[in-house]
Amino acid sequence: SMRDGSSKGTLLEMLDQTMTSMGARCLKQWLLQPHLKTDSINQRLEAVDELKSRISLQEELREALRQMYDIQRLISRISLGTANAREVLALKDSLRLIPSVKLQLEDCSAPFLIDLNQQLDPMTDLADLIDNAIHPEPPVTIQEGNIIRDGYSEELDGLREITLSGKDWIAELQQAERERTGIGSLKIGYNQVFGYYIDVTKPNLNLVPDHYIRKQTLTNSERFITPDLKERESQILNAEERIHQLEYDLFCDIRNQISSRTNCIQRIASAISMVDVIANFAYIASKYDYSKPIINDSSDLIIENGRHAVVEQLFTGEGFVPNNTELNCTDQQMHIITGPNMSGKSTYLRQTALIVLLAQIGCFVPASAAKIGVVDRIFTRVGASDNLVMGQSTFLVEMNETANILNNATSKSLIILDEIGRGTSTFDGLSIAWAVAEYILDDKKIGAKTLFATHYHELIELAGKYKNVKNYNVAVHEDGEKITFLRKVVGGGTDQSYGIHVARLAGLPQIVIDRANQILAILEQHNLSIESNQADDASEPPTNLTTSGMPRKRKRISRKTFQDDSLQMALFTPKTHPIVEELQNLDLNQLTPMEALNLIYQLKARAVS
Repeated sequence: SMRDGSSKGTLLEMLDQTMTSMGARCLKQWLLQPHLKTDSINQRLEAVDELKSRISLQEELREALRQMYDIQRLISRISLGTANAREVLALKDSLRLIPSVKLQLEDCSAPFLIDLNQQLDPMTDLADLIDNAIHPEPPVTIQEGNIIRDGYSEELDGLREITLSGKDWIAELQQAERERTGIGSLKIGYNQVFGYYIDVTKPNLNLVPDHYIRKQTLTNSERFITPDLKERESQILNAEERIHQLEYDLFCDIRNQISSRTNCIQRIASAISMVDVIANFAYIASKYDYSKPIINDSSDLIIENGRHAVVEQLFTGEGFVPNNTELNCTDQQMHIITGPNMSGKSTYLRQTALIVLLAQIGCFVPASAAKIGVVDRIFTRVGASDNLVMGQSTFLVEMNETANILNNATSKSLIILDEIGRGTSTFDGLSIAWAVAEYILDDKKIGAKTLFATHYHELIELAGKYKNVKNYNVAVHEDGEKITFLRKVVGGGTDQSYGIHVARLAGLPQIVIDRANQILAILEQHNLSIESNQADDASEPPTNLTTSGMPRKRKRISRKTFQDDSLQMALFTPKTHPIVEELQNLDLNQLTPMEALNLIYQLKARAVS
């Protein structure tokens, strides 16, 4: 996510139920680079559809994949010469599973699965080589020996025989010397400093034969050597040293043989990763009730009962409210979406973008049905954040993102705008939002399908000027002072924000809420909204537009308005709270929407403390 760089709470986290690390990486790559070719997308969808309809095949396939190691990582380490014997065995074990995967895909009819199956070479000769050469339980390092199986190298087998027979000879020598000298405690030992030696305790030193050569004196014993013992030692040690070197050389040769076929193994790994992703999509579609979208090259974007892929999994207890979407480049090019905070506007915008993204990577989508014309890019301007490191304010970041959209979007793009201009003054923000909307609507400049959520209710007047603009709002149910968010996107605009209700939900003190309601009543009484001029007939411009199609100028309210006696607190109310005093002295016309929001948070923090 952009917030902390992790995958927690993201589409990737929800979607990634792959069986292999290779599949997980492939899925992420598909999400980052969705397809633009209709035929390729539909081939993936057909493959997903087949595995979704054949549950037993899907389960068997995923179980076989679950046992596979990360072939891509293994062959990379082998190619670099850093893999140990255990990793080579892991590659062999994975290759041994490929015939099972091929068998399961053998009777599939989807062209995409047929093509992947043809790329799955089990490389039996390579697996046999590893099986015949590498010990089944090798050490972690390749310098310790015991890597190569008996029977793989005649020279190695001969050297091993020398060491084994030499050690047997030493054991026989120890028993023979005990009997010959009469020293029952005589031992033949070994250390890296002196090699093999004969250890005799001090009480038995008088029994030591003359041909023993004293080598070391200890507190309780003395150590001796003999010419025969040293000769045999030389044979054993030379053989062991040669064994270690030969095993290392043999292993490196095997590793090089595998490395020479890296490209082929990488192709196999790539095919396995795509099989994993397709099987994963089929599993997700079955588990979450996703449907197969219709993909074509039209400008249509029609979604029936669409859902947010991530949000519906995070809040399963509440039940997700689905919504429809219909966009095109003719009469439904731009939707102006209004509604209160917390009503679900942002979720609706994001779910539309995610559904298009899922469809273009070849995944089924969280909707009862969808018809999607391929888009070349999805542009989003959502959220509010600054970039202090780069010296960029919230508003500058917002404008940078908007500029990127206006400079790069095409008529084939999908544009998601979740508020524009809220980081500056009301008039500046409205002006920018209006101009941006007009620029996007101009098919000579962009002409892209657009969802535009805004708090500037004046923008709903665009629908009166442009036939390809439609107004929508997120419905609420009012019951006295109680507001219920219905989360349903319905036709028509709204000029209600319910900001004070949201402030109450946030926990602002009741005295602040009451005072805000009083101020709101006065502001509405003095007509702070856009001046309304009723048209004489239907041929006149929209009610809040000038003849040039621009929103009429807002009236300003003098500071005197806020000092009216009608706004004074009742006689027996508690002593005026500092927060209330601050609100009384506010000039709301000088506040940007972002400053007003920040002020609410500050007031809440002070009230709680």
